[in-house]
Amino acid sequence: MDRTSATNRLRPWQQPVLRKLGLLLLIGAIWEFYGRALDNDLLFPTLLQTLHSLYEAVVSGVLPQRAGNSLGVLLQGYVLGTAGALLLAALAATTRIGADLLDMLTAVFNPLPAIALLPLALMWFGLGNSSLVFVLVHSVMWPMALNTHSGFRSVSPTLRMVGHNVGLRGVRYTAAILIPAAFPSILAGLKIGWAFAWRTLIAAELVFGVSSGSGGLGWFIYERKNQLDIGAVFAGLLTVILIGLVVEGILFRWVENRTVRRWGMQSH
Repeated sequence: MDRTSATNRLRPWQQPVLRKLGLLLLIGAIWEFYGRALDNDLLFPTLLQTLHSLYEAVVSGVLPQRAGNSLGVLLQGYVLGTAGALLLAALAATTRIGADLLDMLTAVFNPLPAIALLPLALMWFGLGNSSLVFVLVHSVMWPMALNTHSGFRSVSPTLRMVGHNVGLRGVRYTAAILIPAAFPSILAGLKIGWAFAWRTLIAAELVFGVSSGSGGLGWFIYERKNQLDIGAVFAGLLTVILIGLVVEGILFRWVENRTVRRWGMQSH
């Protein structure tokens, strides 16, 4: 065992972090090489030019402000969508009518792209964050509700019986029995909902424009495109990617390690 461990330490490529870092460096090198070979900043800036634009946008405070605007709106829609999804899933898990309602609503609304509701949102809520929050709630609620409902249905009959035998009903039964037992599925739904909401928000900002103040990341990208500042456009896109990586690769991974893996619900 000691010899195997020593051998693994001598092979950096066997370490997942180092492998991913190596692939990231390779992609960066390809990006830089292709940008230099193309030699056209209006079509494809190099990685170094993009990083320079990113640095300038961060130092000036514009990019952090736009990212903060986007994340603030996203958080509102994400929380409301998650709350609605948990409510529907809990109703479906405890009543037959609730299950039929959830099946019908998800069949109707889940295939509908959230961005397609933006024109209606603009008519109903006007120019403001409310329109963006509306489409974000739609993008989060249905995948979250489906994953949560699937997790609730997978809870063992024995555990359900224990909850009923100790007198748990309604909200107490859902909170004490169903949610802890179905937490891996709920966490998967949270991750899917986040990914859908993040993509929807950036797309909506590109179409919708300024929602409050100076707008969000999508509007930053659109503005810089109109100004033919393609390096800043790539910097905005890189920021979108980096925020997504941080949330999914660090925040959700931390929650998973502190809950699902720690409780033994999932193998390492």
